[in-house]
Amino acid sequence: MSSVIGIVSVALVASLFMSFTVGANSNSAPIAPAVGANALSTLRGALLVGLVAGLGAIAQGGSISETIGHGLVTGVTITPLAATATLLTAATLITIGNSRGYPIPSAFTVTGAAIGAGVALGGGFAAGTYAKILGFWFAIPVVEGILAYGLAWLLLDERVSDEVSIPLLAGGVGYALANIQLSFLPAPQSEQGSIAGVITRQFDVTLTAVGEAGVVIVGSVIGLLTVAVVYWQLRRDVTTGINRMLVGLALVVVFTSGGSQVGLATGPLESVFESSLGLPSVYLLGLGGLGILLGGWFRSPRLIQAVAREYAALGPKRSIAAFIPAFLIAQAAIALGYPISFNKVMISSIVGAGLVSGSSKSRGVSAAKTGYTVGAWIASMIGGGALSYALYHTLAALPGLG
Repeated sequence: MSSVIGIVSVALVASLFMSFTVGANSNSAPIAPAVGANALSTLRGALLVGLVAGLGAIAQGGSISETIGHGLVTGVTITPLAATATLLTAATLITIGNSRGYPIPSAFTVTGAAIGAGVALGGGFAAGTYAKILGFWFAIPVVEGILAYGLAWLLLDERVSDEVSIPLLAGGVGYALANIQLSFLPAPQSEQGSIAGVITRQFDVTLTAVGEAGVVIVGSVIGLLTVAVVYWQLRRDVTTGINRMLVGLALVVVFTSGGSQVGLATGPLESVFESSLGLPSVYLLGLGGLGILLGGWFRSPRLIQAVAREYAALGPKRSIAAFIPAFLIAQAAIALGYPISFNKVMISSIVGAGLVSGSSKSRGVSAAKTGYTVGAWIASMIGGGALSYALYHTLAALPGLG
């Protein structure tokens, strides 16, 4: 019994270590374009990363945590020992990449490590799940690159007024925010609700086709209010209005990154919390949120600088163009329960928006840096699986742990 408690304790510490690493690594990327556009200082960006990403972790982290904990291997239940092997392997690899200034994709690393430990435990490959996740991953750079390029081209086109394009884009983001699922909002016959859904039910609209139309109407009203606020800011001062729009989008994306990344730290412990501790998953998400907050505060400035300065030097408008596709793709991943690398999400958007440059090479996209990063992505997933497999067998061979 004491050995089980010891293993669970180590697994909890490993989860906190992993969430700390995620906070330093993956959740720092979304704020980078705002820092690169000089709308935020690096230190202030790091402080906001911790607070906002930690909140997003608790509010939206459940679906991806479930996938990591139960959906990647078949036929077995993840044990505390397997969870420990998964988290220690992934966190170590990400920390090494972080220390070298290369943001290692947490989703690739954790997914590979979770599969490696699960197979070492005797589980089978969940091929159908892998096909869906891989398809989503391959679509990310293409879809995001095209969207970011198109939005950057639109925002930089002098024929289109900033007072038209920017408020309309802000309205679309406002509508999407009104309809995202949040854990602290109730909804009938489901675990989570949305802002638009809660407001609709306050008017006693039943959840029929009329009720769904009501949600659309409420979301549209929120979107129009967002348009009005941003338009008013731009009318007062264009530069200030654009910078405030940029910072607002940065915080929205950081919130989303917390929801999409915390499951990478908490997912391996889903079964442990259910069977060994008998605690609801919200406590596990709270632990992950705490780790993300601390990681964002203490370790993210280096990665913020790396992404902001080395991949592409973006102005405010190209930064806005990078944020919006990142937000939409990440929210789609949360809704589907697919783990994603937020480094990959942000870098794809930054590359797409940065290609609309028309300036010197020093202000474009660094091809060498991007190539090295892609190589690290592939190596992290394959290496994570192999190392986690080996680490599980090593730990299982130790007296009192097997």
